[in-house]
Amino acid sequence: MPREMLKRFLNRRPRLTVHTASVPDGLRVYAIGDIHGRADLLRHMHRLIAVDAQGTGPGICKLAVYLGDYVDRGLQSREVIDILLDEALPGFESVHLRGNHDHELLAFLEDPQASAAWLRYGGDATIYSYGVRLPSEAPAEERLAVLRDRLQEALPPRHHAFFSTLPLTYEIGDYLFVHAGIDPDKPLDRQTPTDLLWIRDAFLEAEDDFGKIVVHGHSVSESPEVRDNRIGIDTGACYTNALSCLVLQGNRHRFLSTRASGDFAA
Repeated sequence: MPREMLKRFLNRRPRLTVHTASVPDGLRVYAIGDIHGRADLLRHMHRLIAVDAQGTGPGICKLAVYLGDYVDRGLQSREVIDILLDEALPGFESVHLRGNHDHELLAFLEDPQASAAWLRYGGDATIYSYGVRLPSEAPAEERLAVLRDRLQEALPPRHHAFFSTLPLTYEIGDYLFVHAGIDPDKPLDRQTPTDLLWIRDAFLEAEDDFGKIVVHGHSVSESPEVRDNRIGIDTGACYTNALSCLVLQGNRHRFLSTRASGDFAA
């Protein structure tokens, strides 16, 4: 559907905004932003969520949605994946989405020459967390292939399966959860993996009614960024110690943060 036709269709109903959006009754959603190898902050956030969820009341389902970028930059990428696999929040259903950094780890395993840039954007920290070291004895032209082979050997099969099966999006109620965002010039059902994993300015600057409120990470802001059509919750955990979580219930939203100063204001 061309953009103008989509706009005309959406204009037939009241504009959807964060103030009118809702999730289904009987559900509380916790969406967690980019973790980037900070196992300490992930465990801290899990504790905050567990305490917060004690107030859900009987009969309320609890859902945790992780927005991707579990690896790179921080030094505990392997530990982050172990936590997600072995220390799931008790009583929660969990959804793990794919981030561009998670995607690039798989791309490096597939073709280290084509994806060598991954090492400069945090992949070196991920390799280190799996106990892999740069093979100084290998000829320079062979080092990327040797690194790939050693990472392939060090990566537990269940970790590889985790990365390989991560979905790109998740929808519930009036919300679409995705790592980076969407291309505002395309309908939601025409988005490409590149759009969903990498888009930035065109999405961040758009004022369109997308048909869903988009909850995303990928683009760092000092605190959670709330706009009429989107909510961004990447607060640069690996640099700021602030891992952020969006809490949704009914038509209300608020935030939790690992930042020492306490929760962000709703």
